[in-house]
Amino acid sequence: MILLETCRKARTAVHPFQASSASKTDAVRPSRKETWVYKIGAIVCTAFFLCAVSHAQMPSGGNVFFGYSYSRGNTFTQSSSAGTGGSTVNLNGWEASVEGKYLPWLGVVADLDWHYGSQRIGAIQVSASRHQIMFGPRASMARGRYTPFAQVLIGVAHQSDSGTMTSDSDTSFATAIGGGVDYNLLKVVAARGQLDYLHTSLFGNSQGHIRLSMGLVFRF
Repeated sequence: MILLETCRKARTAVHPFQASSASKTDAVRPSRKETWVYKIGAIVCTAFFLCAVSHAQMPSGGNVFFGYSYSRGNTFTQSSSAGTGGSTVNLNGWEASVEGKYLPWLGVVADLDWHYGSQRIGAIQVSASRHQIMFGPRASMARGRYTPFAQVLIGVAHQSDSGTMTSDSDTSFATAIGGGVDYNLLKVVAARGQLDYLHTSLFGNSQGHIRLSMGLVFRF
């Protein structure tokens, strides 16, 4: 009887190696917070890489853009506490970018925008503010007084929502694919029209919106 009881206990006991393996598996599984750290770290590494390129070879020229920008945004997509069940608002704001030219047709862009807006849904006033900072390549080709261009940008988006007695905010990875055209007004000044498709994962939801921008370009 004693021998049978000993065998039974041996079969039900957890081997120390199995326990340690399970704990190691749990330890190496990244949390959601750690995943965001990895994403932000990748973006920072990309920015450092672009800086390294700029130090290795200074741009031969470039341009600065600033102008009005329009977009749309989803608010309270994860919360019904505002009583709206999620809504879409028109966002107005501005966009600014700096491009360094490394080839006559290829440059690297740093892009920053800020959009904000509000609307009333029933008795509730819903407001949103979203800003993004992105980096990436831009290809362009001058044709007379026109310079069409296309670009692909990656970066970070942050949005803050507010409503009656409630608010929320979130940060996510952001991408933009689009382009536009510059029209030369003077030798170093041009007018720009630009359209981009923005994609974010704010509040855990995939969101896609256009961004329409118009303004002036100053070349250097």
